[in-house]
Amino acid sequence: MAVKGSEAAAKTEELTVRAVAKYVHMTPRKLRLCAQAIYNKPAVAAVNMLRFTNKRAAGTMLKVLESAMANAVNNHGLDADKLVVYRAFVDEGPTGKGWLPRSRGRASQLHKRTSHITVVVKEKENVH
Repeated sequence: MAVKGSEAAAKTEELTVRAVAKYVHMTPRKLRLCAQAIYNKPAVAAVNMLRFTNKRAAGTMLKVLESAMANAVNNHGLDADKLVVYRAFVDEGPTGKGWLPRSRGRASQLHKRTSHITVVVKEKENVH
């Protein structure tokens, strides 16, 4: 039986596994620093890097990365030591708005930003 072109391409394409955290109460600008730091690194090294990064955003990014690794190992049977952070990006979520009282009876608008974090891992042979 002949295999169609799209099916053959799907079999040769490497498997990517992702994890998403939505509506995180942190600004995208702060989270993107951690996302750029772990991009294209071995997943185990990225976990160690985030554990010792002195930023609040690192804890949230660590949870999403560990979730992506767990999805790869438990749902797809991939080897955790061969995983690489294929993509890591942060999108802007909805912005909550409020008012901040100022002097002389004035008020300034307050922006409470949220973020959507996506981490994609895939298996590579020569990780280290």
